[in-house]
Amino acid sequence: MTFTQLEIFALVAELRGFTAAAMRLGVSQSAVSHAIKSLEQELGVQLIERQGATADVTELGKRLLVRAREILGLAESMRQEVAAASGLNKGLLRIGSFGPTSSLKLIPAILDVFQKRYPGIEVRIDEGTDDDTLQWILDRRVDIGFIQQPDDRFDTVDLVEDQMVALLPAGHQLAAKKSVSAHDLAHEPFIMPDAGCSTLIEPLFAAQGLCPQVRYRMSQVLTVLGMVGRGDGVSGMAELALPVNLASSHPNIAVRPFSPPVRRRVGLALRNLAQASPAAKAFVEVARKVKL
Repeated sequence: MTFTQLEIFALVAELRGFTAAAMRLGVSQSAVSHAIKSLEQELGVQLIERQGATADVTELGKRLLVRAREILGLAESMRQEVAAASGLNKGLLRIGSFGPTSSLKLIPAILDVFQKRYPGIEVRIDEGTDDDTLQWILDRRVDIGFIQQPDDRFDTVDLVEDQMVALLPAGHQLAAKKSVSAHDLAHEPFIMPDAGCSTLIEPLFAAQGLCPQVRYRMSQVLTVLGMVGRGDGVSGMAELALPVNLASSHPNIAVRPFSPPVRRRVGLALRNLAQASPAAKAFVEVARKVKL
C-alpha cells in the first residue's frame, strides 16, 4: 500500500470518476484504474463500484476512505511540521464552506491576510450546505470548515454573529412594520432557503406552535430574492447571507428583523484543534484576528 494509491482512492471518491481523477492528477486513466485495482487486491475488498462513467464508493470503502484520509492528513501534517520549522512556506489546507455567508463574506477577508502571510500554502475550498460541511469534517475530506455554531462534535472557534431577517415584497402590508414575528408570517406563502437557514427558521415557528406555509424550497439565495421580489411569497434569511448591495440590486424587497430577535453564530470547526496541521492552526489564528 502506498501514499499514491491512497491519494488516488481519495480523489476518485471525491470526484466520483476515474477520468476526472486522472485529469486532476495529470496521469492516464489506466494509471488511476491500476492504482485502485492494486489497492483493492491488497486489501481483498472492492472499494469502488463503476456505474457507467460514475464511480461510487462501496459501503466498506466509505469506512476505509475515512482511514485513508486520516493517513494522508497525518502525512501532510508531518510535511507541514517540517516546513513550519523554516517558516511554513508550503503545504495544503482543505476548507469546507457553506453558502454566501462564508464563501462571499468571510473566506475572502480571511484568505486575503492568510495568503499574504503564507503564500506557499495551497488552499482548496469545497462548497456545499452546512450539513455537507459537517459531514466533510467528519469524513476528513476537509481540515477545517465554516459552520453555524454550536456543534459539540467538534472543536469550534466563534467568528461572527448576525441575525435572521424576514424578506418581504416591498409592497407587502407587513413591510410597513419595523419588525415581524412568526405569527405575522404563519399564513403567508413561504419560500424556504435550504442552505442552512431552514434549521433556524423552522424552530422559530415551532416554538410558537406554528408551521410556515412552505410553497417553495430553494438552495440559491439569488433565486429566493428573485421570487420574493416578484411577490411569490415571503422568506427568511441570515443577514450576512444577503448581498451587500441588496437595496440597490433588489429595491422591490423589504428586509425586517424578526421579533423576538433570532441570532446566529458562525465560526470554524475542526475535529481536534490541538492535533490540527500547522496550516489549519495558522488559518484559525488569522481568522481570529481579521476584522469581519
